[in-house]
Amino acid sequence: MGTVISLTLADSPAAGPETQDELAAATAVVERLFRELDETFSLYRTASEASRLARGELTLRNASPEMRARYAEAHEWRLLTGGAFSPERPDGVLDLSGLIKGHAIREAGRSLLALGRRDWCLNAGGDILVSGSPVPGSGTPWKAGIVDPADSHALISGYALGGVEGHAALATSGSAERGEHIWRVDGGSGFVQVTVAAADVVTADILATAIVSGGRPMLNLATDQWDVAVLAVHADGSLLATPAFRR
Repeated sequence: MGTVISLTLADSPAAGPETQDELAAATAVVERLFRELDETFSLYRTASEASRLARGELTLRNASPEMRARYAEAHEWRLLTGGAFSPERPDGVLDLSGLIKGHAIREAGRSLLALGRRDWCLNAGGDILVSGSPVPGSGTPWKAGIVDPADSHALISGYALGGVEGHAALATSGSAERGEHIWRVDGGSGFVQVTVAAADVVTADILATAIVSGGRPMLNLATDQWDVAVLAVHADGSLLATPAFRR
């Protein structure tokens, strides 16, 4: 997926000698899941199913169940965001990359929980999903920093994830890291970066992208319709934040 993935697993003081094997197993599950999804959905892999669809060698009707399921999910988000999020590029090519990273993180989190891991932080290119606490059993939240789009060595804010009734996911979209890759509605929103905290990582990722695309109207829709916190950075460096980020 062209991004760095990190997995932090918190262990209790009573962790036994089997811990290293468990960590290796958890890491292998995450690596395999991301690799398999990349092989199916990457438009940078010429042999992927997504590339075959883009070239017209395969129709969506004849695509795999996984491809059709992710398209259906992306299409539902298009309806929910009034078109601010779309599974198609302006040239009509199906491009599910705006959904797949969040989906991969979501599935990796489910796999970690199935392995019995309860305290972890998964970070894929700045999109974060957490479970439990960095200090198992304490209720202490994980702490995430939001990078300044004008200075990659500086932070503009922080956010506590997890803990007691806290949001478990954080996602950031914008042009700072990858350049202009988001298709903006009606010429542009004026936001160069948007960070969304939500209960699940797909919601956070989709809405962050949609707000960059759709601007202030989409930001208002997101905060009205979903339980989210939002931090938006204007091109001039000014910030627009919901109360949770301001705190």
